[in-house]
Amino acid sequence: MRSWRIAMAVKLCLVLAVLLVLPGCSEKKPEQKKELLVYCGITMIKPMTEIAKVIEREYGCKVLITKGGSGNLLRSIKSNMLGDLYLPGSSSYIQTCFEEGLVTDTAHVGFNKAAMMVKKGNPKGIPDSLDSLTDSNLLVAIGNPESGSIGRETKKILDRKGIFSKVASNVDKVTTDSKDLIRLLKDDEADLVINWYATSTWPENRDSVTVLSIPEEYAGKKKLVLGLLRFSRYPDIAKSLMKYASGEEGRAIFNKYGLYDVK
Repeated sequence: MRSWRIAMAVKLCLVLAVLLVLPGCSEKKPEQKKELLVYCGITMIKPMTEIAKVIEREYGCKVLITKGGSGNLLRSIKSNMLGDLYLPGSSSYIQTCFEEGLVTDTAHVGFNKAAMMVKKGNPKGIPDSLDSLTDSNLLVAIGNPESGSIGRETKKILDRKGIFSKVASNVDKVTTDSKDLIRLLKDDEADLVINWYATSTWPENRDSVTVLSIPEEYAGKKKLVLGLLRFSRYPDIAKSLMKYASGEEGRAIFNKYGLYDVK
């Protein structure tokens, strides 16, 4: 009887050993999802997030979006040499990327246009003239030309008007990006800003700001260009995203956020 028990115990141990070993041999580790890294200017975050979800569903991948001022994003790209796509708020950044060999392909996905903005209803009766930015009785804020696309565009606009130095000496705040310019208006830290028009159309902003248009001779429509980075790990998927974003459905998404049929 004792020998039978010993034999059964040995068999049980062998069975348990097989059960423990087999899963490790037969089960494969789940394949890791492919991840695309997109550098995106703040004003374009909403449409790009929506487009990213479409691509994730179609390709079973993950699209990671890092946002910030276009200039700051470009510095990150140069420093890290990682990522798949770059969408700045101005095509001038893409031109720089071409010149420096960082981008190999592009797609036109929408338009940006700068405008002056004030509190909803313009309670201070600020004239829709760029010269209002030189009024010392107003709290004026502009974007930093070194950190973001709206700052760069603002400097170009004011240089064309010939008043950049006057405005620069009058501003109360210089900030990094379009999101913070809206915040300054909402928090009563600014009476007048120059910002991308699209931000005024968003639900969270449209009841807080009023747009004062800038004449076309100073602020025209600016192309939004999506660039494929030369070190992209998944260029095929990245190109599919570019194709979708620049196609009819993608442009409709950009237009929904004020970034295509810009007035």
